[in-house]
Amino acid sequence: STAVGLRDRAMLELLYATGLRVSELVRLEVGSLNLRQGVIRVIGKGGKERLVPVGQEALAWVGRFVAEGRGKLGGEGTRALFPSNRGRAMVRQTFWHAIKRYAAVAGIEQNLSPHGLRHAFATHLLNHGADLRAVQMMLGHADLSTTQIYTHVAQARLKSLHQAHHPRG
Repeated sequence: STAVGLRDRAMLELLYATGLRVSELVRLEVGSLNLRQGVIRVIGKGGKERLVPVGQEALAWVGRFVAEGRGKLGGEGTRALFPSNRGRAMVRQTFWHAIKRYAAVAGIEQNLSPHGLRHAFATHLLNHGADLRAVQMMLGHADLSTTQIYTHVAQARLKSLHQAHHPRG
Protein backbone atom coordinates (compact mmCIF):
# COMPACT_ATOMS: atom_id res chain seq x y z
CA SER A 1 0.00 0.00 0.00
CA THR A 2 3.07 2.29 0.12
CA ALA A 3 4.18 4.14 -3.00
CA VAL A 4 7.23 1.87 -3.31
CA GLY A 5 5.09 -1.22 -2.72
CA LEU A 6 2.59 -0.15 -5.38
CA ARG A 7 5.39 0.60 -7.83
CA ASP A 8 7.11 -2.71 -7.26
CA ARG A 9 3.86 -4.70 -7.54
CA ALA A 10 2.95 -2.87 -10.75
CA MET A 11 6.40 -3.57 -12.16
CA LEU A 12 6.25 -7.27 -11.25
CA GLU A 13 2.77 -7.62 -12.74
CA LEU A 14 3.82 -5.82 -15.91
CA LEU A 15 6.99 -7.86 -16.25
CA TYR A 16 5.12 -11.16 -16.02
CA ALA A 17 2.22 -9.95 -18.20
CA THR A 18 4.44 -8.73 -21.04
CA GLY A 19 7.71 -10.64 -20.91
CA LEU A 20 9.71 -7.42 -21.10
CA ARG A 21 13.43 -7.37 -20.44
CA VAL A 22 14.12 -5.60 -17.15
CA SER A 23 16.09 -2.95 -19.06
CA GLU A 24 12.99 -2.29 -21.18
CA LEU A 25 10.78 -2.14 -18.08
CA VAL A 26 12.85 0.49 -16.28
CA ARG A 27 13.11 2.60 -19.46
CA LEU A 28 9.34 2.82 -19.94
CA GLU A 29 7.97 6.34 -20.00
CA VAL A 30 4.53 7.54 -18.94
CA GLY A 31 3.47 7.85 -22.58
CA SER A 32 4.51 4.26 -23.36
CA LEU A 33 1.39 2.73 -21.85
CA ASN A 34 -2.04 2.96 -23.45
CA LEU A 35 -4.45 1.88 -20.71
CA ARG A 36 -7.52 2.10 -22.97
CA GLN A 37 -6.08 -0.11 -25.70
CA GLY A 38 -4.24 -2.36 -23.26
CA VAL A 39 -0.88 -2.15 -25.02
CA ILE A 40 2.57 -0.88 -24.21
CA ARG A 41 5.06 0.62 -26.65
CA VAL A 42 8.48 -0.82 -25.96
CA ILE A 43 11.85 0.28 -27.30
CA GLY A 44 13.89 -2.92 -27.35
CA LYS A 45 17.40 -3.92 -28.30
CA GLY A 46 18.83 -1.94 -31.17
CA GLY A 47 16.19 0.76 -30.69
CA LYS A 48 13.51 -1.44 -32.28
CA GLU A 49 9.97 -0.49 -31.31
CA ARG A 50 7.19 -3.00 -30.68
CA LEU A 51 3.69 -3.01 -29.23
CA VAL A 52 3.01 -5.62 -26.57
CA PRO A 53 -0.45 -6.46 -25.19
CA VAL A 54 -0.91 -6.08 -21.43
CA GLY A 55 -3.34 -8.16 -19.34
CA GLN A 56 -6.07 -6.65 -17.20
CA GLU A 57 -4.41 -7.48 -13.88
CA ALA A 58 -1.20 -5.68 -14.83
CA LEU A 59 -3.15 -2.74 -16.26
CA ALA A 60 -5.06 -2.41 -12.99
CA TRP A 61 -1.87 -2.39 -10.89
CA VAL A 62 -0.10 0.09 -13.17
CA GLY A 63 -3.17 2.34 -13.19
CA ARG A 64 -3.35 2.19 -9.40
CA PHE A 65 0.35 3.02 -9.08
CA VAL A 66 0.06 5.98 -11.44
CA ALA A 67 -3.01 7.29 -9.59
CA GLU A 68 -1.87 6.66 -6.01
CA GLY A 69 1.89 6.19 -5.84
CA ARG A 70 3.84 7.76 -8.66
CA GLY A 71 3.43 11.33 -7.42
CA LYS A 72 4.60 10.34 -3.93
CA LEU A 73 7.91 9.18 -5.42
CA GLY A 74 8.46 12.53 -7.13
CA GLY A 75 7.38 11.12 -10.47
CA GLU A 76 6.31 14.53 -11.77
CA GLY A 77 9.97 15.39 -12.27
CA THR A 78 10.68 12.52 -14.67
CA ARG A 79 9.12 10.92 -17.73
CA ALA A 80 9.94 7.48 -16.29
CA LEU A 81 6.80 5.43 -15.69
CA PHE A 82 8.44 3.81 -12.66
CA PRO A 83 10.62 6.37 -10.86
CA SER A 84 13.12 5.42 -8.20
CA ASN A 85 12.63 6.37 -4.56
CA ARG A 86 14.44 9.61 -5.42
CA GLY A 87 12.11 10.55 -8.28
CA ARG A 88 14.51 9.68 -11.09
CA ALA A 89 14.54 6.92 -13.67
CA MET A 90 15.25 3.57 -12.05
CA VAL A 91 18.23 1.44 -13.04
CA ARG A 92 17.75 -2.29 -13.66
CA GLN A 93 19.96 -3.31 -10.72
CA THR A 94 17.60 -1.53 -8.31
CA PHE A 95 14.67 -3.61 -9.50
CA TRP A 96 16.77 -6.79 -9.49
CA HIS A 97 17.63 -6.15 -5.82
CA ALA A 98 13.96 -5.49 -5.03
CA ILE A 99 13.02 -8.92 -6.39
CA LYS A 100 15.72 -10.54 -4.26
CA ARG A 101 14.47 -8.66 -1.20
CA TYR A 102 10.83 -9.69 -1.76
CA ALA A 103 11.88 -13.31 -2.32
CA ALA A 104 13.79 -13.32 0.97
CA VAL A 105 10.84 -11.83 2.87
CA ALA A 106 8.55 -14.47 1.32
CA GLY A 107 10.97 -17.22 2.30
CA ILE A 108 11.67 -18.19 -1.30
CA GLU A 109 15.11 -19.73 -1.53
CA GLN A 110 15.16 -20.24 -5.29
CA ASN A 111 17.26 -17.87 -7.35
CA LEU A 112 14.61 -15.46 -8.63
CA SER A 113 15.36 -12.83 -11.23
CA PRO A 114 13.48 -10.51 -13.59
CA HIS A 115 14.54 -12.77 -16.47
CA GLY A 116 12.78 -15.66 -14.73
CA LEU A 117 9.48 -13.80 -15.18
CA ARG A 118 10.29 -13.28 -18.87
CA HIS A 119 10.97 -17.00 -19.17
CA ALA A 120 7.72 -17.85 -17.34
CA PHE A 121 5.78 -15.50 -19.65
CA ALA A 122 7.08 -17.22 -22.77
CA THR A 123 6.77 -20.74 -21.39
CA HIS A 124 3.20 -20.21 -20.20
CA LEU A 125 2.15 -18.81 -23.57
CA LEU A 126 3.72 -21.70 -25.45
CA ASN A 127 2.30 -24.30 -23.06
CA HIS A 128 -1.17 -22.91 -23.66
CA GLY A 129 -0.97 -23.02 -27.44
CA ALA A 130 0.45 -19.64 -28.44
CA ASP A 131 2.12 -19.45 -31.82
CA LEU A 132 5.93 -19.36 -31.63
CA ARG A 133 6.09 -16.43 -34.07
CA ALA A 134 3.65 -14.39 -31.94
CA VAL A 135 5.74 -15.07 -28.83
CA GLN A 136 8.84 -14.02 -30.77
CA MET A 137 7.20 -10.70 -31.62
CA MET A 138 6.10 -10.06 -28.03
CA LEU A 139 9.57 -10.85 -26.68
CA GLY A 140 11.25 -8.68 -29.30
CA HIS A 141 13.54 -11.41 -30.60
CA ALA A 142 15.07 -10.68 -34.00
CA ASP A 143 15.63 -14.38 -34.67
CA LEU A 144 13.08 -17.14 -34.15
CA SER A 145 15.81 -19.50 -32.95
CA THR A 146 16.22 -17.31 -29.86
CA THR A 147 12.55 -17.82 -29.01
CA GLN A 148 12.86 -21.56 -29.57
CA ILE A 149 14.99 -21.75 -26.41
CA TYR A 150 11.72 -21.35 -24.49
CA THR A 151 10.14 -24.37 -26.18
CA HIS A 152 12.07 -26.95 -24.15
CA VAL A 153 9.49 -26.86 -21.37
CA ALA A 154 6.65 -26.71 -23.87
CA GLN A 155 7.86 -29.93 -25.51
CA ALA A 156 6.89 -32.00 -22.45
CA ARG A 157 3.44 -30.43 -22.55
CA LEU A 158 3.08 -31.21 -26.25
CA LYS A 159 4.03 -34.82 -25.63
CA SER A 160 1.40 -35.21 -22.92
CA LEU A 161 -1.23 -33.53 -25.14
CA HIS A 162 -0.35 -35.87 -27.98
CA GLN A 163 -0.64 -38.91 -25.73
CA ALA A 164 -3.95 -37.74 -24.33
CA HIS A 165 -5.62 -36.71 -27.58
CA HIS A 166 -4.12 -38.62 -30.49
CA PRO A 167 -5.68 -42.01 -31.28
CA ARG A 168 -2.24 -43.62 -31.48
CA GLY A 169 -0.73 -41.54 -28.66
